Amino acid sequence: MTARTAQASFPGAGALRETGRLFALALDVVVNTFRRPFQVREFIQQCWFIASVTILPTALVAIPFGAVVALQLGNLIVQLGAQSFTGAAAVLAIIQQAAPLVTALMVAGAGGSAICADLGARTIREEIDAMQVLGVNPIQRLVVPRVLATMVVAVLLNGLVSVVGVLGSYFFNVVLQGGTPGAYLASFSALAQLPDLWISEIKALIFGFIAGVVAAYRGLNPKGGPKGVGDAVNQSVVITFLLLFFVNFVLTAVYLSVVPQKGS
Repeated sequence: MTARTAQASFPGAGALRETGRLFALALDVVVNTFRRPFQVREFIQQCWFIASVTILPTALVAIPFGAVVALQLGNLIVQLGAQSFTGAAAVLAIIQQAAPLVTALMVAGAGGSAICADLGARTIREEIDAMQVLGVNPIQRLVVPRVLATMVVAVLLNGLVSVVGVLGSYFFNVVLQGGTPGAYLASFSALAQLPDLWISEIKALIFGFIAGVVAAYRGLNPKGGPKGVGDAVNQSVVITFLLLFFVNFVLTAVYLSVVPQKGS
């Protein structure tokens, strides 16, 4: 049986091969992160670029997101007769779930798509091949600074989204739903704990890594010229979103199983 016949008999071989290459690139990024010289200038430039294109949309999205969470949870908790826990429920939902996901989606949609387009354009112009011929490792020179930049910016933006979301939740709960500031803050301090913030930052760090690796992989492997670069950008965003929600479920399940919840 030839390789082509084997591939035809196994329709999932292409997807499995692509998955293996994606994990191989992720491993190469981790290994090359600790190799010298480190591209400090490229890293700073990428951090500034990703932050500049994501900080304003992320802050604007965080306000209504926090408001929606506060209003929905507030109405549900009022129906259950547990108004005193409105603050804790809203804050925990925003910090543990909403903040890292909103941050990662914005980083992947704005920063990741730009990274994929940039690397895809370099690939079809054969700049990547030229770097390899000259003995320059494109993973160390181009990919590592971009992946680290998405991770750092994701962690920083996650803190911004958490603060803005909590403030928006507090405002809408107190102003629109008639809650009292004291009850909101008391329930928050009674059930929230420092590991809730740590898991949020860890999620943002991992999500940033996933967004950067997927964008770099699709950018380094476009198919079919400029049109292929555009298709690669769309694919990178979709694949990143799917991976983010799956990894978020796994991390949340592990966290709730390992870390004892305050007040339980």
